[in-house]
Amino acid sequence: TGLIKFDFLGLKTLTVIQEAVDMINDRITKEGRTPLNISEISLTDADTYALLQRAETDGIFQLESGGMRKVLRDLAPTTFEEIIAVISLYRPGPMDSIPSYINRKHGVEDPDYMHPILEDILKETYGVMIYQEQVMQIAQKMGGYTMGGADGLRKVMGKKIKEKIPLEREKFVTGSVKNGIEQRLAEAIFDRMAKFAEYGFNKSHAAAYSVVPSQTAYLKAHYPVEFMAATMTYDMQNTDKLALYKKELIHLKIKLLPPDVNASFVHFAVENKAVRYALTAVKGAGEGAAQAV
Repeated sequence: TGLIKFDFLGLKTLTVIQEAVDMINDRITKEGRTPLNISEISLTDADTYALLQRAETDGIFQLESGGMRKVLRDLAPTTFEEIIAVISLYRPGPMDSIPSYINRKHGVEDPDYMHPILEDILKETYGVMIYQEQVMQIAQKMGGYTMGGADGLRKVMGKKIKEKIPLEREKFVTGSVKNGIEQRLAEAIFDRMAKFAEYGFNKSHAAAYSVVPSQTAYLKAHYPVEFMAATMTYDMQNTDKLALYKKELIHLKIKLLPPDVNASFVHFAVENKAVRYALTAVKGAGEGAAQAV
């Protein structure tokens, strides 16, 4: 007891990013330009959002699937907040809210804030509850909860602790009535919060997670040759993925140079604005043999 559990998630994509940045900086420093610091890229970059709006997301972390591409095309994201929301919504349960979220962004449907007091909390998501933090803020602002009490409510709802839900419902409704909210509306809002909390996402987690797709999309938008070379390197044992990326190179009008014992490296490399095939990716050639060459 008293111990904190940490989950450490290893992502291949982080290595892809580093490999691409190394290749980019090797080139641009030779040109006398300032090296790229991937941690300092703009999260409002227009070219990045244009790429996402076109759903050209082969190799982009979390955004590659056919379903996600359709969402990106329909949504046409323009802000980092929308990337966070899409990643949070694209899961069983909250997926049902995606059409409303998209329609509300484009003005096809009016946002539903349930009560004016909640507009500040739900405005950034067009009235759609997406994050656990929103449930906690509603509990504080409408139900009169303390910060600790709101976190307790989140846990009760998220873990479906059935015996405690009626107690929390009574506490929330009583606090809301004290704040001038009509009882039946307070009950309806609590029910919506409880349904949402079964699958609600933690925004701070989603925001950190959304940095990686934003960084990979930025690299692909601005440095497609280096990005594709790095992406192919870390999928070179996956023939299906390599075939997909070869098609993407054609789409991007980037030439793929064949393997060459005199020109190829162990990994996929950049050569005269083209991608040079890796020796290790040649069938039957292992990394050890490629390194020896």
